Amino acid sequence: MFFDYLCAHNFSSFMQNRKLLNIELGRVSADQYKELPESGIVVVLDNIRSAHNVGSAFRTSDSFKIDKVWLCGICAVPPSAEIHKSALGAEDSVVWEHVDDTMDAIRRLKEEGYTVVSAEQTVGSVMLDAFEPEPGRKYAVVFGNEVAGVRQDVVDASDFCLEIPQFGTKHSLNVSVSVGVILWHFRLHL
Repeated sequence: MFFDYLCAHNFSSFMQNRKLLNIELGRVSADQYKELPESGIVVVLDNIRSAHNVGSAFRTSDSFKIDKVWLCGICAVPPSAEIHKSALGAEDSVVWEHVDDTMDAIRRLKEEGYTVVSAEQTVGSVMLDAFEPEPGRKYAVVFGNEVAGVRQDVVDASDFCLEIPQFGTKHSLNVSVSVGVILWHFRLHL
């Protein structure tokens, strides 16, 4: 029956659009991931209250080979069934650290030479489509709480803020979506 379908519906078109099998994706193990070259990018989660959003940030960070995820304040930490549900094991490949206060992470990152960038809508924010990261520079990208965004003191301590251009009525994205959009932009240009 399937063969008849293929014959009737252009087999070459089917093969051209065939979904890849997991074994064809060239995935690396968690140990191999840790041996890959550093990207120079870390993610800082500022009091993300949903463990599912934390897990999504891990999964996206793994996808774009982010060096580390900083979990700050009320963020859930691994091991967590809720994190694992959306991270799909990325919490095991991406290095992470928890600190009680986001400003402690920001201070440490600045001491290590990172440019701190908050994903936030501010008076002087830089639109993402107008920003091109500098190769060789290390970036720490801060993503804020689902309701309050990035804390004002963290915004104040940032080197600058990036804003995702939006064109609808909400001007708000789920933090997990923001992580994906911004990290893709960074990796596109580095």
